Amino acid sequence: MDCARTELFGPVLTVVRVETLEDALAIDRGGSYGNATSVFTTSGAVARHVTERVASGMVGVNVGVPVPRDPFSFGGTRDSKLGHGDITGPGAVDF
Repeated sequence: MDCARTELFGPVLTVVRVETLEDALAIDRGGSYGNATSVFTTSGAVARHVTERVASGMVGVNVGVPVPRDPFSFGGTRDSKLGHGDITGPGAVDF
């Protein structure tokens, strides 16, 4: 569905069922947006595996919305940007 391939901002929740963690990571890396990813787990190994492999600009472990605090940037990767320039995500850190 379009809602699973478009960057939407609340109040919307899109749920995509997958068989494996690697399937979920493939979906994350396969899209054109990369704003945020959250993973809920009791396993430190799973948390590390996800945080090291997602393409999203913000990653949360056991939090619903991973919103960073200073000095970290707020934003995503790829087509997830605010405005015309790259003032968020890696561009803010590079600046």
